[in-house]
Amino acid sequence: MKQLKRVVLATDHAGFMLKEAVKKHLIAKGIDVIDEGAFSEEPVDYPEIIRRGCAVVLEQNIPGIVFGGSGIGESIAANKVHGIRAARCCSQEDAKLCRAHNDANVMSLGGRVLKEKEALAMVDVFLTTEFEGGRHLKRIQDLEP
Repeated sequence: MKQLKRVVLATDHAGFMLKEAVKKHLIAKGIDVIDEGAFSEEPVDYPEIIRRGCAVVLEQNIPGIVFGGSGIGESIAANKVHGIRAARCCSQEDAKLCRAHNDANVMSLGGRVLKEKEALAMVDVFLTTEFEGGRHLKRIQDLEP
């Protein structure tokens, strides 16, 4: 497994606190964090912030984590960006399978539905699980227009 060096984070106001916890967690592991916002709990609309984060994922070929209240809208917004495969994750198993079977390059987390400790564990699983390829590769290729 290659050593992860950098991750991009993007959130709306509802995911701000969880984003900050994840950012601190990643920095403590020596991972460079690119923070595309939001930068407070002041209400903002998420689509543009998520698009900015996804653009960095694609430009730098690095993983991304997006956050919101539930993470649902953010995963939808991320999946509108050509080349992004985003998965809303609610468990460590989701985080593992979205990487191993779906080659997800963005994970979406809900700041209002996840406990911090579980979210951090999910982040670690997402960032350390590699795509299995094999039978899954054809399916991933079939997703592209």
